[in-house]
Parts: sequence; structure tokens; C-alpha cells
Amino acid sequence: MSAIIESKKQQVDTIAEQLKNSVSTVIVDYRGLSVAEVTELRSQLREAGVEYKVLKNTMVRRAAVQAGIEGLDEHLVGPTAVATSTEDVVAPAKVLAKFAKEHEALEIKVGVMEGAVISAEEVNTVGTLPSHEGLVSMLLSVLQAPVRNFAYAVKAVGENKENEESAE
Repeated sequence: MSAIIESKKQQVDTIAEQLKNSVSTVIVDYRGLSVAEVTELRSQLREAGVEYKVLKNTMVRRAAVQAGIEGLDEHLVGPTAVATSTEDVVAPAKVLAKFAKEHEALEIKVGVMEGAVISAEEVNTVGTLPSHEGLVSMLLSVLQAPVRNFAYAVKAVGENKENEESAE
């Protein structure tokens, strides 16, 4: 009996360590998804560098307490799967929000971003944000616009001077 308890303690410690090390965690209810759909979801999450596991609610509760995360208990009801990322804050939310739009059976319960618990609506909002590369690209476009417009204005002034000189 003590070997079983020790094994469960190790599992809770592993989950707690995973929650502490992740920059983003999303908890979902996968009930109603077919095996093919779950396989597709796992594949998409793996490609995004997200770890996805089906876990027991009691173990997640204990691990959350151990990791210092409060406010998850009310969401840990029914089948629970946990998606975590240690590198990309928006990756789990992005993949799961997109998948939930396509498959109504997937329900986002709650998320944890950098230690703070966020609602399912906030997870969906984060899921619609552009990627890091997309944000950098947008920033560069905004920074280039004034320079580009100035160059066009200088070119137009130069062309006008040329036209005036050739007309004379």
C-alpha cells in the first residue's frame, strides 16, 4: 500500500514541478471528442511545443497547492486534460482555442499564465493574439511607415522639380 501512495506522491511532485516551470497552462474538458480528434489535437499541440496530458483532478489539485496556484479547484470537475508550455506563453491557448472553435466538444475550463489564473474567455482572447514573430513584424511595419512616407514625399518633391525644370 505504501508503494502506491509513494508513487502517487511522485506523480503529484512531477505535476507540481511542471506547473511551476510552465509559463502557460490551459485546462480543458475533452469529453465528447473522438479518438481521431484527440490524436489530431495531440499532434497540433506537439508541433507547437506543448505538453498535453490527461490527469486526475485530485492530483492536479494537490500539485496546484504545492506549486502555489490558487483558484483551480472549482474548475477541476469531470474529465481533465492539462496542456503546458515552458517556452511560448500563447502556444497552448492558441492551439486549443482554434481547435475548440472547430470542435465544439472541447471545452476550455481555465488557464494559468505566469502564475495567474485566467478565465476561459481570457484564454480564448490570448489564443487570438498573433505569434511573437507576428507582433515583431507588426511593430517593424509601424516603425517603417514614417520613414517610407518621408521617402515617398522626397521622391514626389524631386519629381515635381524635374517636371518644372523640363517644362521651362
